Amino acid sequence: MLKSRVKRSELPTKSLLHNRLEDGDFLDCFSVVSDLSPRQAAEIITSFPAWAKMLVRLRGILVAPFGLDNTGPEATDKVGIFPVEHDDASEVIAGFDDRHLDFRVSVFSEDGRISLATWVHRHNLGGRLYLAIILPFHILIARNALARVSRASA
Repeated sequence: MLKSRVKRSELPTKSLLHNRLEDGDFLDCFSVVSDLSPRQAAEIITSFPAWAKMLVRLRGILVAPFGLDNTGPEATDKVGIFPVEHDDASEVIAGFDDRHLDFRVSVFSEDGRISLATWVHRHNLGGRLYLAIILPFHILIARNALARVSRASA
């Protein structure tokens, strides 16, 4: 079972997400042993289990009165609801900008590990409150997603 152990980690040095970081931004990163490509891992990560889909639906209901996006913007290339802005052999970056915050997720492959990083730039008090409320659920979903990536690895 050590193979599926999800660890909190640093954002990989070569991640393009570093180009977005500013003082005060939120960034977390978890990683797991995996031989999958970043795109394969991203597809697994965004294929939420039923309990996570329920949380996402609840989030949608709660934020609808505030005009926040529930489905993500239109894009020709998406993983889940997230438009892909970068996709190469080592990293997939997806996400979008909204009124309250901008966010991107990076799925990075290096040295037999997949890292899942989330970057958030909050625009206002609404963004700060939103992140504070969803953070425990975000961590739960991210760690579960990487455990699923590990199980899908050879």
